[in-house]
Amino acid sequence: MQLKTKRVYEPKADGDGMRVLVDRLWPRGLTKAEAAVDLWLKDIAPTTELRRWFHADEGTWEEFRERYLAELDGNPVAVDLLRQRIAEGPVTLLYSVKDEARNHAEILKGYILTHR
Repeated sequence: MQLKTKRVYEPKADGDGMRVLVDRLWPRGLTKAEAAVDLWLKDIAPTTELRRWFHADEGTWEEFRERYLAELDGNPVAVDLLRQRIAEGPVTLLYSVKDEARNHAEILKGYILTHR
């Protein structure tokens, strides 16, 4: 299984495979052509409530991670759809936040790789 993450603002690369945007909101200042997104899987992104809670500095990164993992556990339709795409070939999960280490796409990648 080839699964990686990448900021959506980075140019498309040959090794990206299917490019799946996993943000609930479309990235600011980016056209659909520039983003080169093959699938926009909004429903697998953290809920609006969770995102607002975290960005309001009401919780820690670890709390956010645990809450998002619980959301993924309760969202088998979106998770299964992503797994189907991964079974078809390489997938790159696209996200828009600046932090390349602490973002929901990395949490999602870990979830997919460890929850079979």
